[in-house]
Amino acid sequence: MFDLEQIYAEIPRYLPLIVTATVVLVTLRLIQWLWLGRKFDAFSDRKIIPQALMLLFSVVGGVFIVLALPVSDTLRAQILSLLGLVMTGVMALSSATFVSNAFAGSMLRLTRSFRVGDYIRIGSQGGRVTERGIFHTEIQTEDRDLTTFPNLLLVTNAVTVVRSSGTIVTATISLGYDLPHSRVEELLIEAAKQVELEDPYVHVVELGDFSVSYKVCGFLSDIKVMLTTRSRLKKSILDTLHGANIEIVSPTFMNQRPQKEGVVFIPKPSRQVDPTPSVDLKTAEEIAFDKADDAEAEALKNGETIDEDEDDLKSVEDAK
Repeated sequence: MFDLEQIYAEIPRYLPLIVTATVVLVTLRLIQWLWLGRKFDAFSDRKIIPQALMLLFSVVGGVFIVLALPVSDTLRAQILSLLGLVMTGVMALSSATFVSNAFAGSMLRLTRSFRVGDYIRIGSQGGRVTERGIFHTEIQTEDRDLTTFPNLLLVTNAVTVVRSSGTIVTATISLGYDLPHSRVEELLIEAAKQVELEDPYVHVVELGDFSVSYKVCGFLSDIKVMLTTRSRLKKSILDTLHGANIEIVSPTFMNQRPQKEGVVFIPKPSRQVDPTPSVDLKTAEEIAFDKADDAEAEALKNGETIDEDEDDLKSVEDAK
């Protein structure tokens, strides 16, 4: 049987430990509830800085608990030394890539190169950012797939960010030398204006052996419809050039089917269809970037507002 008198006699020795442990646990719980929210996920890759500070507070609280142990000073020093060795061993055994990605994630946070919801391109991969973790960054591609990049890759390679203030939408087409470039430029600018691109312009990209490559560009202020606008621009170019009786075929075009003289390869005007659909149809962006839209809305809800750069606004105004 337990000796109650001995237990009561030992309570004063363990009282500092009990009080310290209670204070540490209550404090950590309050920090978690007031700062990180009730639904705190230790393995979530959001709210990286609060999570890192929470880990630091936990380590400090563990040190206070060790200091409150009812043991001799020598044994207490040995326990602290053991904890220090364990933490040092964990750091040493961690792979260099693991640590590098953690530092790279912190660097990306400090530089604020991009945010959740931004459209970025890394090499041949492009999409909207859905998650920014301390070790990786996830994007949702135009095919609605999720691609994960180590943060170290984003730091050591060029990352193209489509600015929220707008971007340039382009399309390239090759036409024969028999067409005056001034006429082609006029028609391409007209096609760009039909899709509501601002300040359109045309560049001659290349003078080939058989054709001239033209590039039509225009400013799009709403980047969330970038995919749809690219497709609409190409459709508008087809309709505009065909409407001006200009064939979009290679000058070396050959067709083995005998044709009558004067026949041109332009589709006949089709019956006009009411542009307003009878049912609400989702755009390509709504389907492809559903998770990115949700992540951006969640970031805005949590107070992570997207601050527009004054230099960006000034440069856009100057460009206009």
